[in-house]
Amino acid sequence: MEQTTPWIILISYVLLLLFIDFFILHKKNTVPTTKKAIFETIFFISNALIFSGVVYYCYSNALVNNVNNLNPSQAIIKYLTGYIIELSLSVDNLFVIAIIFTSFKIPLKYQHKLLFLGILGALIFRAILISIGLVLINKFHSMSIIFGLFLLFTAFKMLKKEAEHEQLHEPKGIMKWFRFSNVIDAGKFVTHVNGKRTFTALFGALLTIELTDLLFALDSIPAIFAVTTDPFIVYSSNIFAIMGLRSLYFFLANMLDKFVYLKYSVFAILLFVSLKLITANWVDIPEWFSLMFIGLSLGIGIYISTIIIKKDT
Repeated sequence: MEQTTPWIILISYVLLLLFIDFFILHKKNTVPTTKKAIFETIFFISNALIFSGVVYYCYSNALVNNVNNLNPSQAIIKYLTGYIIELSLSVDNLFVIAIIFTSFKIPLKYQHKLLFLGILGALIFRAILISIGLVLINKFHSMSIIFGLFLLFTAFKMLKKEAEHEQLHEPKGIMKWFRFSNVIDAGKFVTHVNGKRTFTALFGALLTIELTDLLFALDSIPAIFAVTTDPFIVYSSNIFAIMGLRSLYFFLANMLDKFVYLKYSVFAILLFVSLKLITANWVDIPEWFSLMFIGLSLGIGIYISTIIIKKDT
């Protein structure tokens, strides 16, 4: 029972935050303001940091199946490192979400509803992908090298194709499998057009968001394996980052195209974690160094982008 307690706490905590988000912070089909988006971003980031106290408590009281023999301090550092990695690598996801909403012409007042449902899907699909990844990496010792090479390929591919998102996430491919209508119909997912039952643009956007989240998970989950293979830390850091990302979207929605140098920060982080995975059997890179490198990479990218923005205004 003790080993299930942390998972019960985690799921309960996440569901509570989602309840507050959907039923308290957001009234039905209201357009989020920039001020509110900032508040919600701070709210979710603060809760991710608060949960690090839960991580410390669970590992100090041996409530977790501690497969990596981590002490409480190590567990917190790995949790925070995994959280920052997932958050930084998901910056690209914000661009894709913006493209999806534009492609399906989703009004701003319905966007939070779709992002909320996207989180619910991520809770399930991320758990499945993480479980599969952990089985592979524990069963095959060379799997960390394969994951590392995959991330290395992803890093260089990201730099090579700046327009890749628009090519990969065009909704027309999904249209072939479902009967869609461009009708929004007051936020419904199914409507009737010419007497025939059809899916609305909202359902098309939701389906596309879920599929793209799976694609991004194939990059971000192996990256966290460079930090730890502890299931509790991997999953908790992943989920809290996703929740923070969704609230961050409304804050950065109108600024995404201005932070052009963030992609180089993401490239540097991907390069670092891929090399860490590949050399994991021979080189032990301390977690404080990983955390410092990731934070420094993001800081430099944001700083240079901010300088460019000031010069252009």
